[in-house]
Amino acid sequence: MASLLKASEDIVGSSSKGKGKAAKDGEVKPRKDKVLMLCSRGVTQRMRHLMRDLEVLLPHTKKDSKLDTKSSLHLINELADLHSCNNTLYFEARRHEDLYLWLSRSPNGPSVKCHVQNIHTMDELKMTGNCLKGSRGLVLFDGGWDTDEHWRLLKEMFTHVFSVPKTSRKLKPFIDHILMFSILDNKIWFRNYQIIEKDPLHPSGPPQTSLVEIGPRFVLTPIRVFEGSFGGPTVFENPEFVSPAAMRASAKRSAGDKYRVRKDEEADRDVRGKRRREALPEDTLSRKKVFA
Repeated sequence: MASLLKASEDIVGSSSKGKGKAAKDGEVKPRKDKVLMLCSRGVTQRMRHLMRDLEVLLPHTKKDSKLDTKSSLHLINELADLHSCNNTLYFEARRHEDLYLWLSRSPNGPSVKCHVQNIHTMDELKMTGNCLKGSRGLVLFDGGWDTDEHWRLLKEMFTHVFSVPKTSRKLKPFIDHILMFSILDNKIWFRNYQIIEKDPLHPSGPPQTSLVEIGPRFVLTPIRVFEGSFGGPTVFENPEFVSPAAMRASAKRSAGDKYRVRKDEEADRDVRGKRRREALPEDTLSRKKVFA
């Protein structure tokens, strides 16, 4: 609990540094968060499309080339320092089918590792909604984020990563979509909605605000929260998480058990048939009797 509170204070303290005299007078300067986005080797086409969709939604991101190593993740902190970024989104692909997402507050942490599931990109969904490229989005969280300390810490990290600051150079002064983060079954569900001010069926009528989903959509399962950036002491671990490799191994094991049971039943059936033939008396019209 104390480690989670310390990590939250580190995020807030690092974002409030450098305010100077204006901060002492009660004036709050705008945030200057920048996000470095990169991936590892072995990403698939769907994973690349997801990164492209997030890059469109977050105009304050900077991209880098693929990372060759999967063991020395602390090198990402140096890349973030070179790009003047204080947040990092790192997509790690395993076995060309499993995707993990690292969110880190560079260079001192904290950081969280999540498993990405149920990926649906904008090209796959083909929804009718649309938003301006480079516009700001409202980041909303449901009421489940204030229940536990680790959810509060993750809420602060998602706010710094997905909330576009006013100082972004590629930003357009429009707010026309909402980034929604919900908690269900201890998983984080991400949705993106467009804000429509008028009813498309009655364009000349009074304004009626409505939401239309745009995409992309995905689900995050938190695995571990580290005190440092891409490592350090573990401040939270999800006991319910089972790796996809272990799930596939269990499925193969169950399929192998079914095959083994079927072969055992075939062997028992052959043995019973042999015993039944041996128990019957010899036929008078058998070959041995006829051609004796």
